Amino acid sequence: MKNENGNGSVPSQAWKICVIGAGSTYTPELVEGLIERDQALPVRELALVDIDTRRLDNLTQMARRMFLAAGMDVDVTSTTDRRQAIEGADFVLNQIRVGSQAARIRDEKTGRRHDVIGQETTGPGGFAKALRTIPVALGIARDIRELSPDAWMINFTNPAGMVTESLLRYGGVNVMGLCNSPFGLQAEIARAMDVEIERIRIDVIGLNHLSWVRAVYLDGRDITDEVIETVVSDTDSSEFDAELIEALHMIPSSYLRYFYHQQQVLARQREGGKTRGEQVWEIEQQLLEMYRDPELCCKPALLAQRGGAHYSTLAVSLVASIANDLGEIQIVDCRNAGALPDLPEDVAVEIPAVIDRQGAHSITAGHMPFSVRGLVQHVKAYEELTIEAAITGSEQAALLALTANPLVPSFETARALWHDIRSENADYLPQFTGTREGAAV
Repeated sequence: MKNENGNGSVPSQAWKICVIGAGSTYTPELVEGLIERDQALPVRELALVDIDTRRLDNLTQMARRMFLAAGMDVDVTSTTDRRQAIEGADFVLNQIRVGSQAARIRDEKTGRRHDVIGQETTGPGGFAKALRTIPVALGIARDIRELSPDAWMINFTNPAGMVTESLLRYGGVNVMGLCNSPFGLQAEIARAMDVEIERIRIDVIGLNHLSWVRAVYLDGRDITDEVIETVVSDTDSSEFDAELIEALHMIPSSYLRYFYHQQQVLARQREGGKTRGEQVWEIEQQLLEMYRDPELCCKPALLAQRGGAHYSTLAVSLVASIANDLGEIQIVDCRNAGALPDLPEDVAVEIPAVIDRQGAHSITAGHMPFSVRGLVQHVKAYEELTIEAAITGSEQAALLALTANPLVPSFETARALWHDIRSENADYLPQFTGTREGAAV
């Protein structure tokens, strides 16, 4: 019997997968992926964890209906006690949002108030989210070390690069990070070239939400020039100035518009209107109401508007590649290990890596072009300072991190931002405020 392992063998075991932050509206995406790849990744238990009992119950029932409709006998358990769910797990998927959407919306509005980019993972919003999230992620890692030391922790939580780097440096667990942005670019390129996505391979360099596609291959043939020409000619759908794409001769991640076209983004922000977090919150309320329908047993189309496209494909493919020791090449957040020699070896980068049972083996990419090297090094310095602040509770490190962020225009702005971020997030920053430990998961 041949299955998706490609080696003619049936997986020798069924796995326990723990999802922390399972009250997320993304969870049906994950369940759909597990259903579609059941032969390559049989699951004996899906352990769902969240601190919001109403959302947890809602998503648990939805997951059970989906498996039942697919004719699969998977034990779907739920608990607010993450230690209970982690014990005996083979994979722990981290998709938490400390402070919920309310914190995201507040971050976005804080940026707007100081006339800097108000965005979830880039600029001061990403800084605030990292401070809230990194200590909780390290707490999860501590539980994994104690209860399931051989488990793999897969981090989907933003800012994915910084959270993953903190886990690589201080978590003491098997870990790698995953973001849907590179695969989204691959899908866009495939559509633009009118070919199946499986025929396209992209070479990516950079950091999470700060990466560039520097080469594109169709069936192994280099078509980078053709793709660049296509992107440049399609000015209506491009988020970037055509002249910029021509000069770079690379395709930037969509998040780079905050750097390359900062003034345009700020001008739109000044017009007011709902933040992206407010839009997402409204979509989530509709989705949660849909999930309560006892007749619903498949992912609703509305979920595509939530963001996170391809999550199920990526998450399950990555877990299956580790579980089955496949040695596939996937784009992940992993330890640099010399792949990008312009950055320290122990930082997290987002590049192609060989994925097997031992983890992610970054593929040597060589020196970055001068056109992007400085920006990557600049952002990485900000990230390292942010991680230091999140772990140590150093006010000076926090202030220096904001000052080093390329989207913060001055020390005075950094100081004003830090004053507001510290005040607005007091319940979630025990390392700075001495308040309760681990405010949320």
